[in-house]
Amino acid sequence: MSLPTMKSKIKGKELTLLATFPVNGKYILGVYQGFISDFDLLLRYRQRDISTKSGWSRIRTPKHMHWAVDVLLKMNADEDKTKEFLDFLIHNWDNNVKPLKTKEERNKLLDVKVLSEQINLEATNYSTLADKGEYSIKFLILIARLLMVQEKTNMEKAFMFKKLLEALREGQDIFKIVSIATHR
Repeated sequence: MSLPTMKSKIKGKELTLLATFPVNGKYILGVYQGFISDFDLLLRYRQRDISTKSGWSRIRTPKHMHWAVDVLLKMNADEDKTKEFLDFLIHNWDNNVKPLKTKEERNKLLDVKVLSEQINLEATNYSTLADKGEYSIKFLILIARLLMVQEKTNMEKAFMFKKLLEALREGQDIFKIVSIATHR
């Protein structure tokens, strides 16, 4: 089955697709030019869905809440490995994620071959979580990486995604996690 189109619109305006990342034959993530800043990234994805004629879901926007729920499912299945995964992401937030300031930086980040290879390598450390929850570990790493860059690009001192990672890592109550994940 071929990959579906990733053409997407907001309020009738077609978005500029910057990169497309197929993941595990089950997901396809489109990265688009956003509106908040010159280097803002919008993420949209489709998921394999055999109940549809095309075999794929409609285009969806990954929300922090979806991401958090999946991590909670993984936490329920394997708490130690999920905490290790969250530590990995928090370390990346603190040490590796920088805001995009040039087209060259954005192009380097969105190099499908390079980023896919990095994620494949990173995901091997968390392979026991791969079949837990809804999303694959590769898909979660890809979305997390891009959400972190998006947040820091649009507001360099941003901290919401890191707060979500820490709340999940610390096992805070569900109300706190939902509040952070749905904050606007």
